[in-house]
Amino acid sequence: MSEQAFENPSIMSHVSLGTNQLNKALAFYDKVLATVGAKRILDVPNVGVGYGKLYPEFWVQIPFDEKVANVGNGVHFSFFGTSETMVKEFYKVALECGGSCDGEPGPRPHYGPEYYGCFVRDLDGNKIECTFWDESKTGA
Repeated sequence: MSEQAFENPSIMSHVSLGTNQLNKALAFYDKVLATVGAKRILDVPNVGVGYGKLYPEFWVQIPFDEKVANVGNGVHFSFFGTSETMVKEFYKVALECGGSCDGEPGPRPHYGPEYYGCFVRDLDGNKIECTFWDESKTGA
């Protein structure tokens, strides 16, 4: 059997995010990640879940060392949005599910004219983002 590389434009295989409240975190991410077209791909009972579209790209889990999960200062995870509307829906659903605002949806000119995004803190205080990169505004 020959090996054929999966053609993926991303530089990442996956990321993992620790939680201290697995069931609540999974309920939060089930709803929030659905707004960007992601779903549960792999469920490891009492350990965590890998979310994605085709393969598990974003893991929410109990830390491997079974110690308390901590928020990383300066660390955040951004999910790909395909429109400003998707970014707004991600933000709205995250707040409805108990997340907190860390930056309302909108342009961030310091990231370039193409950038439109929002920042949210999840139930454990981790920073997540949804970003839409509007190439029609390149050079605007």
